[in-house]
Amino acid sequence: MDEVEDQAELEDKNKDKDGEDELAGSEAPLLDHLIELRKRLIRSLLAIAILFILCFFVSTQLFDFLLGPFKAAVPNVEDVRLIYTAPQEYFFTKISVALFAAIAFSFPIVAVQIYAFIAPGLYKKERKAFIPYLIATPVLFVIGASVVYYGVMPLALRFFFSMQEKGEGGVQIEMVTRVSEYLGLIMTLLLAFGVCFQLPVVLTLLARIELITSATLKKWRKYAVVILLTMAAFLTPPDPISMVGLALPLLLLYEVSILSVRWVERGRERALADAAEPSN
Repeated sequence: MDEVEDQAELEDKNKDKDGEDELAGSEAPLLDHLIELRKRLIRSLLAIAILFILCFFVSTQLFDFLLGPFKAAVPNVEDVRLIYTAPQEYFFTKISVALFAAIAFSFPIVAVQIYAFIAPGLYKKERKAFIPYLIATPVLFVIGASVVYYGVMPLALRFFFSMQEKGEGGVQIEMVTRVSEYLGLIMTLLLAFGVCFQLPVVLTLLARIELITSATLKKWRKYAVVILLTMAAFLTPPDPISMVGLALPLLLLYEVSILSVRWVERGRERALADAAEPSN
């Protein structure tokens, strides 16, 4: 029995030594880390700046694309009518569109810079484990944004259009939207859905560092329903369609997160079983 324990202890020491050897070449003073961080930030900001300039030249086309849900909500495209009430409003709206698009399009470059900065401090297994999350993050964001663009936003706008009054009693109430207000609404929803759809990524990362378990998530399910419904109410416009449109996918993603966390736990259990085999 003592021999088995000594062998296991020796293997742990060898693993620690291998890990130290693997990271030995990545050690650097604090100043070098700061210089490296500055270089990565400059590259990221430069990519955003270049894309911002390019996107500004096509900002009219980009804004027209964002008007897709608005066009889908009205019976005739000719009825689409937006206004701006200040001379500079549409210009700053185009700047906002260009900046929003530049940040979205530059994400792959920024993600690569983030990975290049933190990769030297990770073990090989950790680097391989980190890459799927870099891929999953933009994919889930795009899925969330698509839910808004093709589903929630047209339904919400139809709801808002239905509140118009067509001159009954001599009063006509018509919805005439300002370009800046529409842009603010759709950008808020795109960001809210895109960020909230990161729930599986966040929970799986927490499971990897053993802060949560699938059993804990199952136990907290009833509290999660309340929290997610509250989040949906705060992050969406004050209409039931947008709130339900965000709450239902979040509840589904919570269930997907439980399965993902369980998959991480099974992988950890297999790794522990493989490590224990030589000692038997």
